[in-house]
Formats: sequence, C-alpha cells, structure tokens
Amino acid sequence: MKIVPGVYRIFSCCIAAAAILMPPHEACAQVNDTHFIRSFLDNPPDALPTTDTVSFIFIGDVMLHRAQLDNAHSRYVSKYGTEPPDSHHAYDFSPYLEDIRGMVSEADIAVANMEFTLAGPPFSGYPSFSAPDSYAEYMADCGIDIFLTANNHIFDKGKAGIERTMEVCRKLETERHIMVTGCRSDGNSWPRKFLLKRIGSLTTAFLNFTYGTNIPVSGDYSVNMLRKEDVRQALDEARDAGADLIVVLPHWGDEYKTRHSAAQEEMAEWIAMHGADIIIGTHPHVIQDCDTIRVRTESGEKEVPVVYSLGNIISNMSATGTQAGLLLKMTAVKHPGGGTEILPLEFRYTWCSLPGRLTDSHKTIFIEDGLHRRKEWLNPYDHTKMKDTYYRIKRETGISDEKDNKTGGD
Repeated sequence: MKIVPGVYRIFSCCIAAAAILMPPHEACAQVNDTHFIRSFLDNPPDALPTTDTVSFIFIGDVMLHRAQLDNAHSRYVSKYGTEPPDSHHAYDFSPYLEDIRGMVSEADIAVANMEFTLAGPPFSGYPSFSAPDSYAEYMADCGIDIFLTANNHIFDKGKAGIERTMEVCRKLETERHIMVTGCRSDGNSWPRKFLLKRIGSLTTAFLNFTYGTNIPVSGDYSVNMLRKEDVRQALDEARDAGADLIVVLPHWGDEYKTRHSAAQEEMAEWIAMHGADIIIGTHPHVIQDCDTIRVRTESGEKEVPVVYSLGNIISNMSATGTQAGLLLKMTAVKHPGGGTEILPLEFRYTWCSLPGRLTDSHKTIFIEDGLHRRKEWLNPYDHTKMKDTYYRIKRETGISDEKDNKTGGD
C-alpha cells in the first residue's frame, strides 16, 4: 500500500500541532493516534491525478519485392543450409531494420504500413505481393506494435489471400500482442473499423483508410475506404468510444510526388474539421511535405498536424526519392484536467540501401548517421545519392530533422 508523501506530511504536521497546543503534562497522556493511523491506512486518500506522456513512432511503407525475397533466401541458405524457398522461415531479414530498431522498440506504440499480404507460398513481389509469415514476425521483433492493412495491395491474392492474412494477424495478436487495423470482418467483431488503445490514462484511436485496392474482393473481409461518409462515421464512433486522441492514417496521394496534391489537401482539411487530431499518410513511396490545419471547435481553435507521406522504410525501389523515408516520433501528453496535447513532432530521415552498396543486404539506416560513414560503403555512388537526395527532399518539403536541431540548420 502506497502512502502519498504529501498527505503523510500534512498528517504529521497535524499531530505536531496538537501536541504543541496541549499542556506539556497532558500531551503524552492524551494524544493517542493509533486509531487515526489505522483508519488512514485502511482508507487512504485517492492518488493525486498525474500527467501521462505517451510516445509513438510511425514509419512508412514496409515492402517485400522479388529481389528482397531472393536476397533474403540466399542469405539464409548461406548461413543455415538448404531450405526450400516456399518455407516461411527460410529467409534472413535480420539486417533490414537493425540500425533503427532501438528507437522503434523504445516507443510505447510503433506503427507501420504493411504493404503486402500473408497469403502463403509461392511468395511473390510486385505487382502481387505475398510475404512469408516470418517477415511479419521480424517486424514484430523490431518493435512494431500496429500493422496498417488499408492499402492498395491488401487484396493482391484475392479472397483466400486476405483470409489467410487476417488469420496470421490474429495469431500474431494472440502470441505477440500485435494489433492490426485497416481491414475489418463483415461478420465478426474482429478486427473493428478502428483500433482503440489505452496507455496509462490516454486512449488513442487509430483510423486507417485507403483510396482503393488494385483488385476488388468480396467476402468475409473488407477494407476501410477513404470515403467521407465512412471516415465521418469512424471519427464519431471513435470519439464516442472515449478516444482522447484520434490519429487518422490515410493511404493516398500521387506516387513519386514530393508535394501533396489538391485532393489530399481538401481531404485533410475535411478530416481535420470533423475530429482528427493528427493525420499521417502513406502510399506515394516518397516523402511528401507537412502542414498544419487550423480548425474551430466548440472549445476554440485547434491545430491539426498533417504529414502527407512518410515514404518507404524498406523496399527494393531505387527510383528518385524512393530510398528515403521518414521516421516520425510523436509525443502526446494527457493532462490531469483531461486535456490532451501533441508536442512538436520529431523527424528522422532514413535511407534504404540495396545489396552491394552498403552491405550484402537491404538495410535501412538513419541518414544523419550515414552521412559520416562514407568509407563503409561498398559502392560510394550510393552514399552520394543518399546525401544529394537528403538535401533535395529537405528543400522541397521543408521538413527539419534531428540534425537541424543539433546544428541550427544546414
């Protein structure tokens, strides 16, 4: 049983004051605090309200192309011996996120867009993705807590593919406490339209939607579509369910464009106006700019940050800008009075180096760290490309990172 120190000090002062007011010969004889102490211990006062601070990490598109499958399988075979490529665990993904997993796993909640199915063998990359189960397990081992599934590739393997994907996700939830949102069951209670997660006194809702899917599917599962009537209903239900913080995660925008589109801006303003507290997007495969939308609510003016695209975190893509990504750290504070505040967002730029350039594997690093490691590159061209891409994207998007915070800019 914990006694609040402040209350204990008040209690001690009361006894001391009582003793002072009594005549010296009566103080010891008449003061009997045994009953008072026993009553206090049996019925302690309610704990004083405290401020809860919760940290979140968001990363962009987690992809698995054919070249990644081939390389990861070859690495596994070279380490552990012959194993057929249709075996779920015959792949070595260990280098992928090893340089950033410390920061990811330290967060209270880490969220990633999982742009693949878990449809089973034969495993395949673009344009119809199916990853081995071990890929999702590896991401869980790296600290990812929430898998976003509302994206254009989630139905790549048809009805059987989405059904198996959700079966594996349900198993990951049971065995590893991984949460999933974006797709929902039409006949059962899992998964729900949105995900509600409570940490301390802060309850956060995660709402994941996609502009569409490459293959239409009908069956027991459907995907959350980025339609205003659906988004509005989910926003209302999340707030009614007690969410202190609503995070909307749309899969949207024009691919390979570092500036957001007019359609994204219009939708972002509408989402902000109807209750979102922050909007974080994926899909363009490159980093896009950020914005702050100011809306008026019943309690006054409110600022809603918008990060239009986090880009890729891991892939085999090498087109302009596609190897760069953003790791976004968000810290939210729940105050004793009930208000919730999002502290200034923190960004770290990442770079996905392909095999034969930095190492023999696909590998994501923090660009800030990589800038000073040129001698480690097997192919110096990739280091130059990383540096040039980094400074170009910063100019085009205006997004500052930890390096700027340390040096005051470039």
